[in-house]
Amino acid sequence: MGETLYELAIVVLIVFGLFFTFVSAMGVLRLPDIYSRAHTASQTDTLGAGLALAAVALALGWQQATVYTVLLLFFVFITNPTAAHAIARSAAESGIEPWTKDSESEEGESK
Repeated sequence: MGETLYELAIVVLIVFGLFFTFVSAMGVLRLPDIYSRAHTASQTDTLGAGLALAAVALALGWQQATVYTVLLLFFVFITNPTAAHAIARSAAESGIEPWTKDSESEEGESK
């Protein structure tokens, strides 16, 4: 019974990790501007990778590779949001305006 719950926890973590990674990929492809794309990439991709790495650490058990997996998980949690922030800040400093409904209607009127 305990082994079944252990395996079920691993599968659930992997499924949720894949789901959030898929949502992140769709967000990057479908969202209208750099700011919203950076937002989805930093949040959902971090969560998806975190859940998948947690499943790997759980599947490995107590060994040296688990320590590396947990360190990698920590590294992902630090670097993904930092990189997204750097991208958004660079876009803002370059003068890229965020997308709004008003900007969409202005583009439609000028054409």
